[in-house]
Amino acid sequence: MAAVLVVDDDPTVREVVITYLAKAGHTVTSAADGTEALDSIAQSPPELVVLDLMLPGVDGLEVCRRLRESSDIPVIMLTAKGTVSDRVVGLEQGADDYVTKPFSPRELVLRVDSVLRRTGEPRPAGGPVESGDVTVDPGSRVVTWGQDRVPMTAREFDLLHHFVSHAGTVFSREDLLRDVWGWSFGDDSTVTVHVRRLREKLETDPTHPTRLVTVWGIGYRWEEAS
Repeated sequence: MAAVLVVDDDPTVREVVITYLAKAGHTVTSAADGTEALDSIAQSPPELVVLDLMLPGVDGLEVCRRLRESSDIPVIMLTAKGTVSDRVVGLEQGADDYVTKPFSPRELVLRVDSVLRRTGEPRPAGGPVESGDVTVDPGSRVVTWGQDRVPMTAREFDLLHHFVSHAGTVFSREDLLRDVWGWSFGDDSTVTVHVRRLREKLETDPTHPTRLVTVWGIGYRWEEAS
């Protein structure tokens, strides 16, 4: 199982989450605010962070942003804010998933296990996959665009590898949630935000994408390099 850091300023929420994750076999530590969380991560990096959005001082969004500057540790956001815009902000800062309060502890454990399963899967055999000047190497989990290495979170890499490996195929958001996230349910705005982040990293003009294009009414397609 995995080392998980739970960050929440509500001691009751921390206790419940810690109890359920520990019962599932994880080694759990906790922090009550953003500063304590960043210190804990620096001293002993966990394998996954469950991170409340609303924290005193350094909030969850800032913790996630700072974490993404130097690490691809998976992050699951806990948020009491249920609107799509609030969830999107968390995903845009680099969160891999989110759970909205009030939440089912069992659902949170399933989400944690899902993210860990994807990030902990054995790296696939075979060489790099190329599409024009973009190269995706599943062995090293490195993406290059021309001569430049492109930083990717674990989920961004998985999504890009899936697209490039199936260039020319149209995938719906539901297809991608199933094939990349391993979910039979979920909010498809998660996919939308991750596609946007890939475009920001790999398109010359993200507002007019030519690689990762939208197929209106269906989903997305990675264009085969000419």
